[in-house]
Amino acid sequence: MKQRKPILAILTALALLVTCGGCTAGRPAKGPVTVTLWHVYGGQTDSPLNDLIDQFNQTVGAEEGIRIQVTSVSNTNTIHEAVLASANSQPGASELPDLFISYPKTVLAMPDSGVLVDYRDYFSQEELAEFIPSFLDEGVIDGRQVILPVAKSTEIMFINKTAYDAFSAATGVQLSELSTWEGIFRQAKEYYDWTDAQTPDVPHDGKIFFVHDYHFNYFQVGVESLGEAFFDGDALAFGPQFTAAWEPYAEAALSGGIWLQGGYATEPLRTGDSIVSVASSASVLYYSNVVTYGDNTSEEVELIAMPCPVFENGEKLVIQRGGGFCTVKSTPEREQAAVTFLKWLTDPQRNVEFVTKVGYMPVKQESFDVYLPTAIEALDDPKYVELYKAFLETQENYTFYTMPQVDTYLDLETRFEKGIRLQLTSGRKEYLDNGEDPAVLDQLIQDCYQNFKNTYQK
Repeated sequence: MKQRKPILAILTALALLVTCGGCTAGRPAKGPVTVTLWHVYGGQTDSPLNDLIDQFNQTVGAEEGIRIQVTSVSNTNTIHEAVLASANSQPGASELPDLFISYPKTVLAMPDSGVLVDYRDYFSQEELAEFIPSFLDEGVIDGRQVILPVAKSTEIMFINKTAYDAFSAATGVQLSELSTWEGIFRQAKEYYDWTDAQTPDVPHDGKIFFVHDYHFNYFQVGVESLGEAFFDGDALAFGPQFTAAWEPYAEAALSGGIWLQGGYATEPLRTGDSIVSVASSASVLYYSNVVTYGDNTSEEVELIAMPCPVFENGEKLVIQRGGGFCTVKSTPEREQAAVTFLKWLTDPQRNVEFVTKVGYMPVKQESFDVYLPTAIEALDDPKYVELYKAFLETQENYTFYTMPQVDTYLDLETRFEKGIRLQLTSGRKEYLDNGEDPAVLDQLIQDCYQNFKNTYQK
């Protein structure tokens, strides 16, 4: 009898297995955790990030039961508007995805940033310490790490070296002088005069030397680099260092050497209307090694990149740009799945693989130190090689400036860009009407400043 108990136990267990198997017959196995995602890197069908997501889904995702599903690829402004529409439950708005690309301005405009995960709950202090601190700091809102950087950009100087070499050979100017704003503005005046003199029978037809994507950034970073606050609460300070940044800039602009029209800095370089620009590093995609002039003739040129200029007596400060991913609170499983993907994407080596396909900087120091130099050697496009060499120099020698979380930032920037271009364009016309008299120029520099400041502060 003692031997029958084990036999009965085995038979009972087998019966239970058969019964349980019968209970689940015809029911599908539990599927993977699906994480929805909105981003801005490329098109819906042609995106380096989409390619990496496919790789994740087929490897780590398959192993851990995670599937990343891209439901929208657009641009920064569209995602900004879509996120706010969803967050405010506007009629017809889509539900927020699990992951979306965001800038701080988007999170600040949301009715409740508490719907977003604090990454400090999912990343250890050691893991967060691997990120470049200023990149990480930008994503801290209300004391919570709600934006995780995955690819960053900055401002870089792009130069039509073919045109610049001709200018240098004729006048003796040196490329090294472009490392400072003072050098940029001196050469802008000289370039205008040099090109104007080539057609003595046609007065005032000198060419523009320099174009900046965002005049607001020139002043903001410049003033801060000179040791003074650019902002005063929700307004601009207009302190002594603003005047110091204004005078050489306005002199060059009124003299005809700075582009004052709207649009992006890439366009004047593509048409030969200027030969030096400062723009977002991500705009490298839109620069061309071919210049097409107004008469429809074209010329192949050499395009080079250098770090953003600084003031001679200022700190080496440069703005940081580029968004990061927010994760929407949902279930522990989906949140963890989203974080698993982000940790995979920001792996130092893989992050370099990603950013070098989209013209951005990696987000960890190890990426810069170990993997980016090797990746540069494998790049085929010369303008991307130039860009990433400038990135390495920037990251090594500059401090990244984080734009403040000011509720009025977008309004301040928009009014500034429009107002300063209009004021200096008007001043330029007055200068020409007065025969480019140097005495008139000195007075106009001061008058334009006061007019701009008074109008802006109304």
